[in-house]
Amino acid sequence: MDSIIRTLPPPSSLSPSVVSFLNAKLNTREDLDQAPGLVSELRSQCHALDQSLSDLNTQLRNYLINYASHSDRTGALLRDINSKLGDLQSASCSAASSSDGGSGKVLGEELPALAKEVARVDTVRTYAETALKLDTLVGDIEDAVSSAVKRTLRREPSTKSSEEMRGRAIRTLKLTEDTLRFVAKTYPQWTRLVLAVDHRVDRSLAILRPQAIADHRSLLTSLGWPPPLSTLNSSGTESKQSADVQNPLFTMKRDLKQQYCESFLALCSLQELQRQRKYRQLEGQNREIALHQPLWAIEELVNPISIASQHHFSKWVDKPEYIFALVYKVTRDYVDSMDELLQPLVDEAMLSGYSCREEWISAMVTSLSTYLAKEIFPVYVSQLDEESTSGTQSQARISWLHLIDLMIAFDKRIQSLASHSGILLSLQEDGKLEKLSSFSVFCDRSDWLDLWADIELTDAFDKLKPEIENERSWSMEVHGVAVLSAQEDNKSPAIAGAFHQRLSAVIDRCRSLPSITLRSRFLKLTGPPIIHKFLGSLLFRCQEAEGLTALTDDDALMKVAKSVNAARYFESILNEWCEDIFFLEMGLNQVTQLDTSTDGNDFCSEESSGNGILYEEIKKLEEFRTGWVEKLSVVVLRGFGVCCRDYLKNKKQWQEKGEEGWMVSQSFVGALDYLQGKMSVLEKALNRMDFVGVWRSLAPGLDKLIFNGILMTNAKFSDGGVERLSNDLTVLFGVFGAWCLRPEGFFPKLSEGLKILKMGKKQLQNCLAGGEIWLKENGIRHLTAIESEKVAKNRI
Repeated sequence: MDSIIRTLPPPSSLSPSVVSFLNAKLNTREDLDQAPGLVSELRSQCHALDQSLSDLNTQLRNYLINYASHSDRTGALLRDINSKLGDLQSASCSAASSSDGGSGKVLGEELPALAKEVARVDTVRTYAETALKLDTLVGDIEDAVSSAVKRTLRREPSTKSSEEMRGRAIRTLKLTEDTLRFVAKTYPQWTRLVLAVDHRVDRSLAILRPQAIADHRSLLTSLGWPPPLSTLNSSGTESKQSADVQNPLFTMKRDLKQQYCESFLALCSLQELQRQRKYRQLEGQNREIALHQPLWAIEELVNPISIASQHHFSKWVDKPEYIFALVYKVTRDYVDSMDELLQPLVDEAMLSGYSCREEWISAMVTSLSTYLAKEIFPVYVSQLDEESTSGTQSQARISWLHLIDLMIAFDKRIQSLASHSGILLSLQEDGKLEKLSSFSVFCDRSDWLDLWADIELTDAFDKLKPEIENERSWSMEVHGVAVLSAQEDNKSPAIAGAFHQRLSAVIDRCRSLPSITLRSRFLKLTGPPIIHKFLGSLLFRCQEAEGLTALTDDDALMKVAKSVNAARYFESILNEWCEDIFFLEMGLNQVTQLDTSTDGNDFCSEESSGNGILYEEIKKLEEFRTGWVEKLSVVVLRGFGVCCRDYLKNKKQWQEKGEEGWMVSQSFVGALDYLQGKMSVLEKALNRMDFVGVWRSLAPGLDKLIFNGILMTNAKFSDGGVERLSNDLTVLFGVFGAWCLRPEGFFPKLSEGLKILKMGKKQLQNCLAGGEIWLKENGIRHLTAIESEKVAKNRI
């Protein structure tokens, strides 16, 4: 037989491992001389494997013999127990007729012990049967795995036999797993039995899965996968339609298609089996790792494409738009085949929670993110470092921002592609979004995220600098933005709109980040500095106006008023933003981190969660606005006091009648004119809400100034003086009457003081004698008894 010359089988019928082995051993012509020795070595190895299999069969036979002998002994024990139970029954019957105390002893002491022994023996029998069943199943698994491996190495008698052996092993594995799950749930004390079986099953899976994957890869190669990638235009557009690319998954012949489907199904079944095993083994722990892993069969489709693509990617480091265009085109061209051909196989394997479309897209995006993290971003970081040493960073920053723009556009197209399968709702979960986002490169590189935030911030400041220096941006009102619900006449300068648009642009870019933690970190690095820059510009203009004219000039008042309007506008925007779910999620995430870091410091958590993640910035804008509104009212009050100084000092006028032809004192006219002029300027310049704050703050100051300057002095009031004061106050109240219905309510001391002066003689006497009780009964609630007494004594 050895003299017969046999021809080698065609290379296409050999497995990749056999081809690799032959290439390694028979690489040169001289190696052919060593072929007989190689054949002898292979035969000895096969003989050793056959001997090992024979030994395993012998060992299994011994196990069966031992179990049979153990079963015989167990049966003898059970027969002995049955005979004793019969004797016990007869003894119980005789004891019942004889009414002595022996039956009580049997029932009270011997019967529980006997029942316990019966239960123990039954447990031992169940354990033995279960162990034998599991040993048999594991033996079948090991036989099937060994046979599949041997047939794969020898390629005998056919590939079909190897697939059948692998299918038998998978079915036995599922039956074993069902048994183990039942044992773990019903008999949790049998831990060692479960661990021993798991150990043997793991060894079989360590052989079965790599072999199944190797066969699957060989089958993909024979199908012509990966498809050629050279059909893409160099411009990176979508002018090429999917029909231009031959999809090997759709062009498979009948036999190849059946083999591929069987191989795909085998991988899915193995993965589902592995998922069930991990789910059982992680009982009581975090099962997220076991519940969802990338689909192995889809990874085998993506990996060769990723390797083939890197040949093109290496040429496009300076043209990253081509990289994104190629990945998107390949992803789009083959996504339909995932739904039509592969999804039914996944459903048949009962892999719950898996969408082939989603797995295909996420695997392609992951391969892109991996390449970006290894090849693209390190180059860009090194360019930034080189330019930072030279003091110029413009080109590197531009390249970085261009790359971010491409990533944002790519993610939008990818998520639109994924949404066709109805998985858009799941994108709200960080884990799902991370798989479909190229920005996942930042998940493990917080230093790159910080660098990106710094570049965005620098770019924002560079674009805002000419706006800040342009005086027209401070004089023109903001246009082209939606009217805020909180204020219909914001009167904000255009500079606030510029900051708003720049901050919105930065926030929109961080929306692409796939996790709340990353978005929160990016926003904290970029948002507050922009707001602080805006607040600093407002403060500088206000301080400049105050330093030049002490706010006595109308132009200075207008400058401060516009700054207050800008702060009000920006504060309203931030408050509205903080009601959006995007900011609420980041605020809750920040509160959770604060709770963890402060060990239950409730004050810190409550303080930070007041208005979400931008709480501190909103608070600073509010403090700026209220502070300068108060300062505006103080400036007007101070100027009014200067104008009516002579009016307050003239005590004799209150014993005289008013000037003929004048409804108000002449010395008071100038102060009222100043007041009305300044308030007209502020009303025109300020937004409605802050103007209300100005006059509401001004009114109590005027009330106190005039009350202390006139009624709390030793001035004596005649009837004519009271009438004169009443006319003056009526005109003063009229100034504020344009903004409220009852202006005298905002001047409580003057109103009640005038009321006391107008009282009759008897009422004044009662006022002096009645004290606080009389005052309250007569509606005097804002004056103390001492103040009321002093006003009453000033009446002539």
